[in-house]
Amino acid sequence: MKINVGRVLLGGLVTGLILNIGEFVLNDVVLSAQLKEFMTVHKFNEPASSFVFVAIGLTVVLGIVIVLGYAAIRPRFGAGPKTAIIAALFAWFGVYCYSGVINGMLFSVPGNMMLIMLPWGLVEYIIAALAGAALYKEA
Repeated sequence: MKINVGRVLLGGLVTGLILNIGEFVLNDVVLSAQLKEFMTVHKFNEPASSFVFVAIGLTVVLGIVIVLGYAAIRPRFGAGPKTAIIAALFAWFGVYCYSGVINGMLFSVPGNMMLIMLPWGLVEYIIAALAGAALYKEA
């Protein structure tokens, strides 16, 4: 079976959009005060404006990669939500959980923040992958 690149891009853009919205709500609404305090306590500078553009762009690329992963594992696991969730779990563990825990320990992120971020990311990645996978059709 051939991967439908156009549908990977379409689904990936939607997935990336959902991930970006989820990260905005998490960081600028839910954890806004805690993150500001964390940055102050550790004397971290505010990220440059270029950071936002890079983060948004890479998150869109991540969305495309998640849908590409879904398309790649569809022949083994079948089309549908279960396979989208598997693709989301691969991405969440490799990106969010692994780097979140490692960086959280390295930079002393408070446990209560980690207990919000990790499950939030899991739900966010699953919702985003389900949406992107729903748009994917084989070539």
